[in-house]
Amino acid sequence: MAARLREHYLKSVVPALTKEFGYSNVMAVPRVDKVSINIGLGEATGNAKLMDAAVTELGAIAGQKPVITKAKKSIAAFKLREGMAIGTMVTLRGDRMYEFLDRLLNVALPRVRDFRGVSPKSFDGRGNYTLGVKDQLIFPEIDYSKVDKTRGMNISITTTARTDAEGVALLKQMGMPFRAQ
Repeated sequence: MAARLREHYLKSVVPALTKEFGYSNVMAVPRVDKVSINIGLGEATGNAKLMDAAVTELGAIAGQKPVITKAKKSIAAFKLREGMAIGTMVTLRGDRMYEFLDRLLNVALPRVRDFRGVSPKSFDGRGNYTLGVKDQLIFPEIDYSKVDKTRGMNISITTTARTDAEGVALLKQMGMPFRAQ
């Protein structure tokens, strides 16, 4: 069974973007390339058990085992040594990516308190979008009773769009709830 959001992309988004931007080839239409989810845990330098909980939670959210990221440099002011575990991340592609985006757009983001939409200014100039989430409890996979502390995460959506305008149009067509300017 193919992902619901991928079918929506192929049936509705591609024709709409082709009409809006006048693409001559279907392969020129922007698409979502990958989604990276990152949890930075600077406080894990003092307590290694925090990392285990973060890895478990990110694995439940993404449906894929996350990688533990390590420090590249030692920073004495932060009591950080090279090679210490300081975060966890996962990169999603294909059907898993579409399933995650579907859950993010239709389930998780509407559960954010006082949600009025995401900022349309978080594009990087090349059509890629980064979103910061303050706590992991907005995802239905996380059991509220098992959470020791709330953790924020960065969600980066990498697209094949060449400009921010194409990236905005792509994500808006896919159902990203952008805030009105």
